[in-house]
Amino acid sequence: MKNQASDRTAGRPVRYSQVKEPDYSEREINHKTDTLVYAIGGLGEIGKNMYCVEHDDEIIIIDCGVLFPEDELLGIDYVIPDYSYLVRNQSKIKALIITHGHEDHIGGIPFFLRSVHLRQIYAPRFAKALIEKKLEEHHLSRACKVIEINGDSRIKTEHFSVGFFDTVHSIPDSLGILVNTPNGRLVETGDFKFDLTPVGTNSDYQKMAYIGQVGVTLLLSDSTNSSVPGFSISEKQVANAIMDQIRKTPGRLLVSTFASNVNRLNQILMAAVACNRKVAVFGRSMENVLEIGRKTGFIKIDNDSFISGNDLNTLPANRICIVCTGSQGEPMAALSRIANGTHKFLHIIPGDTVLFSSNPIPGNGVSVSAVINQLTRVGANVVTNSPLTSFHTTGHAPKEEQKLMLNLIKPKYFMPNHGEYKMLVQHSATAQETGVPKDHCLICSNGDIVVMRNEECFIANERIQTDAIYVDGNDTSGLATSVIKDRQILAESGLVAVIVTIDSRYNKILCRPSILSRGFVYIKDSQTLLKEAELVVYNALKKKMQQRTTFGDLKNCIRSSLEPFLFQKTNRNPIVIPVILNQKAAIAEIQAKSARAHN
Repeated sequence: MKNQASDRTAGRPVRYSQVKEPDYSEREINHKTDTLVYAIGGLGEIGKNMYCVEHDDEIIIIDCGVLFPEDELLGIDYVIPDYSYLVRNQSKIKALIITHGHEDHIGGIPFFLRSVHLRQIYAPRFAKALIEKKLEEHHLSRACKVIEINGDSRIKTEHFSVGFFDTVHSIPDSLGILVNTPNGRLVETGDFKFDLTPVGTNSDYQKMAYIGQVGVTLLLSDSTNSSVPGFSISEKQVANAIMDQIRKTPGRLLVSTFASNVNRLNQILMAAVACNRKVAVFGRSMENVLEIGRKTGFIKIDNDSFISGNDLNTLPANRICIVCTGSQGEPMAALSRIANGTHKFLHIIPGDTVLFSSNPIPGNGVSVSAVINQLTRVGANVVTNSPLTSFHTTGHAPKEEQKLMLNLIKPKYFMPNHGEYKMLVQHSATAQETGVPKDHCLICSNGDIVVMRNEECFIANERIQTDAIYVDGNDTSGLATSVIKDRQILAESGLVAVIVTIDSRYNKILCRPSILSRGFVYIKDSQTLLKEAELVVYNALKKKMQQRTTFGDLKNCIRSSLEPFLFQKTNRNPIVIPVILNQKAAIAEIQAKSARAHN
């Protein structure tokens, strides 16, 4: 069933998956002749990107990412899409194609490969190196071959012909994808921005314009910054600002940025070396990216320019530059541990300068502020990005750059992707400004199926079941979903354990129950409440045990009597755990009967 939102002006529900639907009388899918486009993840959210193009007996998958959990998902490491549909149809999968190497586009690959057998993954050079490192860490190096692609590559199957074009993003080797299908041409931009003076490869404007001139039936395009007006600043401008800051900093300089932004990391390292500083790098993800960046040639800094943590005290302060993770206030990242004084090699010295070459991701503002406050408290001079300093630029196209992409590709139909629902709506409005008809803008949710038929598109009545799977450690079974509910209850209301001693031979309760509490009430001030609770359970059990019962019946009796009482008294619902202790003689008699029955 389609998700629905409230239409307040009309007072009636409208479909979440569509602003205004084209007037098609026939919405049934012909699985033999129609081309289907759908998202397993990535719509209505920023993360777990996974888009599929299906025709007859072939499926092409674009990206396979994870979503990093919000604070309320207690103890969860990752959120991944539900791969059930692709598991059932894995014989149809002809290619998994990666647009670039960010975690929200490649982080789900190890989990996907545990569910689905793939022969190969197609990925650009830097993403290929990151994927191979990831598969090695997960002991999956032999599970799948990773084939390198670039803007000139071609992938051909029976029904699909796939080509690529270079884009600019905050990581090297990012690609847009063109898929020729039997029912029209589809373009998926991947994450992109337009930078007229980029660091590294520029966008292939000529190829994009040619694709648009030939004709595109459906465009899927990055919506992350659809509410941000104007154009983004150039990465070269950021590099100049960082160079100026390093040059004028009198003492030690610590720079924190996104580990995946290899071009930014390279600019920081080059500026440090140019200012006669040695560089120390801290943070596992930063060290991994540095290693891969040097191996692939994106970072060309000599070994002599790097120092280890043990060498920090051997150089003057104005000869040191430290690059570290933690720009988003992550509690276990290097910068947070440095701020808290728990880092193995590095502590803040009054007079140190800390530069944040980043902006807080929405939701991380509180964490970043806490780290900045702590750094300031221990004597650091903290410098952050602002319109006046230009220490960071986005990797996602703001509104005017999205218009440029729409004008280059000239799509007949438009399906915004990679964004929260409001971002998809705003991107749809931008597309309408550039000339895409309103009823040709298809705002979808995960699982909605866009049907391409004879170069026309519409949203089908059918849906694919898609859910979020919570990964706790390496468990991808989805069982962590129920565990999360228990963790939330424990965090909000605590735990009550009820210990009851019985003699099962005579169906008799031997003494008044004992109640223990953790995280529910302060025990010293709640003795009266707990005594009353013990009496409530005791009376309920006495009544229950007048008839024949099982241990399960007794546990249910404890819960059903105690939970309403506690809620009535405290307005809270703690987890109630019954513990039934049977008398030794009764247990021995049960074991003897069991042995006789077995013999």
